[in-house]
Amino acid sequence: MWKHSYSREIAAPASAIWTMFCDVHSWKHWNAGVEAMEIHGPFAAGTKFRMKPPGQAPLDSQLLEVTPDEVFVDETHVGDVTVIVTHRLEELEARRTRVTYQIEVYGPGGAEVGAAVSADFPEVLAALAAWVGAKIP
Repeated sequence: MWKHSYSREIAAPASAIWTMFCDVHSWKHWNAGVEAMEIHGPFAAGTKFRMKPPGQAPLDSQLLEVTPDEVFVDETHVGDVTVIVTHRLEELEARRTRVTYQIEVYGPGGAEVGAAVSADFPEVLAALAAWVGAKIP
């Protein structure tokens, strides 16, 4: 198993960031790694979704855990490799939230896959911070 995490504090309450997470169709506005999203049900554990990265084939994933305003976990299988990403919100004082993306990769070449998938975590969270900041008063 290969594991890595990245955190960033965002000047917004967890509920505002959670709203952005639940609106999967808006992910393409703040995540350059998402060209399009399709979700096949509610933003809840067990729901499957399809994400299309730019210039790549779509990836099918499933939400494993969803706790509003706190965490969601998704799982993606690509051949013999399983990628699990945890998106955690920790509300801090003064309407600030620490957002942590943690990736776990299982299977052959996990370190290479994990490094490639998580390489943009800093940019994604910076863009999320800007997107949330533009949407809340």
